[in-house]
Amino acid sequence: RGRRLELVAIRNRWVTVHYRLFDSQGDAVESGEREITYLHGGYGEIFLPIEQALEGQAAGFETSLYLEPEQTFGDYDADLIRLAARSDFPEQLEAGMSFDGVPGEAPDGRIWIVTDISDDAVVLDGNHPLAGMALRFDLRIVEVSEADDDEIADQQALSN
Repeated sequence: RGRRLELVAIRNRWVTVHYRLFDSQGDAVESGEREITYLHGGYGEIFLPIEQALEGQAAGFETSLYLEPEQTFGDYDADLIRLAARSDFPEQLEAGMSFDGVPGEAPDGRIWIVTDISDDAVVLDGNHPLAGMALRFDLRIVEVSEADDDEIADQQALSN
């Protein structure tokens, strides 16, 4: 009586998750807790093993998952290191800055991160910063809510 039906994570429901990310040694990869809200149901917004672990669960559910690189950001690919002319970059440049594509090359949809700078060249890395790392995700569902037809249609359009 008066008990509200608790929604669980099933296809086409919004799921809000708080998570922390750790490397294989148990060291935090990011400081503090992060939050993501995604539409459950295989839309590719979160890693599939995480979505599978949350399937059918309600707010308050907690779990830890260990995922290998091929389940997350992929293996490190040495072919994604590029050398580019220093003259193709802005005057103010430092390691850690990122660019959409390699200046002077056709856009490839990747984010390239500056890893080294010399007088005449810049080294760029197109790998995700967490590529090649096994990761532990500590997850807690904070909220599950209904999605309306427009939100579902928008998500279907984005994922196709």
